Amino acid sequence: MTTQKYKAWSVVGMSTVSFTVCFMVWMMFAVIGIPIKNTLGLNETQFGVLVAMPVLTGSLIRLPLGMLTDKFGGRIVFFVLMVSTIVPIWFISSGTQFWHYLVMGLFVGVAGGSFTVGISYCARWFPKNQQGLAMGIFGAGNAGAALTKLIAPTIVVAYGWAMVPKVYAVMMTVTAILFWFFTYDDPAHKVGKSVTIADQLAALKDPKVWKYSQYYSIVFGGYVALSLWMTKYYVSEYGFDLKLAALLAACFSLPGGVLRAIGGYYSDKFGAHTVTWWVLWVSLVCLFFLSYPQTQVSILTVNGPQTFHVGLNSTVFTIVMFTLGIAFAVGKASVFKYISDDYPHNIGVISGVVGLVGGLGGFILPIMFGALVDFTGVRSSAFMLMFGIVWVSLLWMYWTEVRPVKLSRQQHPVINQSTVI
Repeated sequence: MTTQKYKAWSVVGMSTVSFTVCFMVWMMFAVIGIPIKNTLGLNETQFGVLVAMPVLTGSLIRLPLGMLTDKFGGRIVFFVLMVSTIVPIWFISSGTQFWHYLVMGLFVGVAGGSFTVGISYCARWFPKNQQGLAMGIFGAGNAGAALTKLIAPTIVVAYGWAMVPKVYAVMMTVTAILFWFFTYDDPAHKVGKSVTIADQLAALKDPKVWKYSQYYSIVFGGYVALSLWMTKYYVSEYGFDLKLAALLAACFSLPGGVLRAIGGYYSDKFGAHTVTWWVLWVSLVCLFFLSYPQTQVSILTVNGPQTFHVGLNSTVFTIVMFTLGIAFAVGKASVFKYISDDYPHNIGVISGVVGLVGGLGGFILPIMFGALVDFTGVRSSAFMLMFGIVWVSLLWMYWTEVRPVKLSRQQHPVINQSTVI
């Protein structure tokens, strides 16, 4: 007879593989969008809309998917989600007009909602002291963004861009079948039939939900946004060619995905608050150095003007970005540890809201990055924006989590029993 422990780890393993494939599909237009742009003669704005469409829809659908997961269970919702994307993925290769790709992108974007389904599905199979690790392992499927950058270009070069959707459609079909046969269902993980939609959404009145959403808009939304932005940044700032720029950009995106399990482990061990607090501080320090623009400083000396250059070279910049990627990976896990601790019976809905806000951050931030560069003429203004957002989150955490604990300790000091006679 199959043990509960085997079922739990089978669910996590297969869900992680499935989420990786879904993330590959979700980011597919970042590769095939380039030849589509050339074929249709799209301008930069149209190209941006094309690439962003799946990200937008994959974010907006997370809340309803989370509610469905709580109601019907993660197995059936995850399976139906994957199956529903197969046909749209395949027919992308048949598109001939701009609106065809937008509509297909709208449906393909559903794959991005798989995170909310899987995170809730996996967490419920484990006790509270292991949920952080389970969710961290599942979240490592973010590495699908890096995999699609490796696989899709190879297919494009060998067979043309139209072959990529066909290969991905077959891949999704096989993954969905394997998922169904290697995962399990537990009726105890579902909310009662008497629970209404209003009951599920009642937790949204809790300000903590929106605070966690703010945290996630940094560690996930910032991760997605910078992953999309960094290749172009390396080309513009340091003059690298596309291949080298993409390789260096992977130094940020790869650890930001695969190291999420470590964040789950430490969140279980030290608590969500402690880990998230240090994640935000590390992020703030990294973004402080990244924000400083390339600067020429001229000083008048007794021997005449002396000019100095101040700024990060490409090596130091990449090391700092790598550190930031690790921090974001750990933070993505620790934020969801908050959710599993505070909302054990409503994980699907809450993770849907938090995931929605985080996903929208990944959609909105690149647009703001571009607007800031156009307005200021300073490329590092993107990091200045991120620095400000992290600073707001740290202040919010201090006033709602750190300060109340300090005041409580002052009002109720621990009595040292050894001093009592």
